[in-house]
Amino acid sequence: MRIISGKYKGRVLKGFNIDGTRPTMDRVKESLFAMIGKEVKTSICLDLYAGSGSLGIEALSNGALSCMFVDKNKIAIDTIKENTKMIDGVKILQSDAFKIHQKVTETYNLVFLDPPYHLHLIGKTLSYLMEKKLLKEGAIIICEYEEEAFSNDNFEVLKERKYGSKWVKVLKYQKK
Repeated sequence: MRIISGKYKGRVLKGFNIDGTRPTMDRVKESLFAMIGKEVKTSICLDLYAGSGSLGIEALSNGALSCMFVDKNKIAIDTIKENTKMIDGVKILQSDAFKIHQKVTETYNLVFLDPPYHLHLIGKTLSYLMEKKLLKEGAIIICEYEEEAFSNDNFEVLKERKYGSKWVKVLKYQKK
């Protein structure tokens, strides 16, 4: 795993092997960031279910002002800490995804959701982020999943791509 673009381009990232996790492949990450392009610069980012932190670090490399990395797994948190040494704008929180509202005061305009696929958490997480007012109006949310049906009238689908068995969906939040 490596950073594919921006000021940290080429930096090698550490990973780990935990059941239910998988890294975002470089080609998927490259395509994903091409889809959201200008939305990254000056964003306040949330990398929920962060794993190694690869997506949030890529956002910081491409101009995000800050990124809150959240994962409940201690090994993931330790990996994020190692991977984000010498990177500005990093905030790290070891927490269950559905309890972060108790610990954060920011709202986010760029969110990465890459939960363990078998748990089918995208829809539930989108509802939670909205209910707890953690999203700014117009926030861009990037969802990675396999087979999961979810919808919400507050989210417009901007783009959707399939990579093997993986789907990437880019949503835009609109209060209704």
